Amino acid sequence: MRAEAHRDGWPTFRQAAKGLYPVLMQAGLKMTDDLDTRRRRALYRAHHRGTKELDFLIGRYADGRLISLSLDELLRFERLLAIPDPTLQEWIFSGTGFGNEFQAVVSDIRAFHGLSSPADR
Repeated sequence: MRAEAHRDGWPTFRQAAKGLYPVLMQAGLKMTDDLDTRRRRALYRAHHRGTKELDFLIGRYADGRLISLSLDELLRFERLLAIPDPTLQEWIFSGTGFGNEFQAVVSDIRAFHGLSSPADR
């Protein structure tokens, strides 16, 4: 049985998930390529949140910091991008309400934009 590829020659996502084409084992593909791809996707998602305020806040932060994030920090940032806009906006503007998982990244976003911490008020 021959697996069909997408019209550009790459396997479809379903085929890759089934293991017919081990995507990470292709010749010439390095782990850094995967990390760069994740960074590009995160950058796009950061700039296209849905509200102009968060596009600006998260997008500018991603422009400045995304390239220096480690894999663990990038994974945390990706999870942050999955948070609904109203909740994320409240966390950034108020500086409270987020759990320990997002404390470092929300605090870094607030510091990046010069927002004062609740203790400074």
